[in-house]
Amino acid sequence: MGRSQQTFSKSEKEKKRLKKREDKRKKMEARKAEKEANGGADGIPIAYVDYNGNLTDTPPDPDKKIEIEAENIEVSIPKTLPGEKEEFDPIRKGKVNYFDSSKGFGFIIDEENNEKYFVHVSGLIDEIAENDKVEFELEKGQRGMNAVRVKRVQSSKINS
Repeated sequence: MGRSQQTFSKSEKEKKRLKKREDKRKKMEARKAEKEANGGADGIPIAYVDYNGNLTDTPPDPDKKIEIEAENIEVSIPKTLPGEKEEFDPIRKGKVNYFDSSKGFGFIIDEENNEKYFVHVSGLIDEIAENDKVEFELEKGQRGMNAVRVKRVQSSKINS
């Protein structure tokens, strides 16, 4: 009969398996020895949370316990009083950077944050041209914020 087919990879796998078994046996013996050294106590020691939120091994002092009423816990945004409310002006000011009347769209640069906003001819109140100062409101569009209700404030063109 022929010789058994003991290849290199098979022998390497067998060596790894035996090493793994030996490591597992050593870990088990180490745990057993540690358990005997601790007096037979097993499990995780108890941990407590102190007043600063840190874990400690000593229990907290019951005299320092603070009682909190469940009704005093607020789980929402605090109410704002009428005097505290900020006034929000939806009307923004800007300058027409580009406008093509034949295509019916352009861009306005906001004075406050220098953001560029798209404007379509359907969102115009007055006719506008490039470099005109305008007032507008913002509205969410398909590709971002769009300028709508655009009104010309003053033309930058000088009539002689």
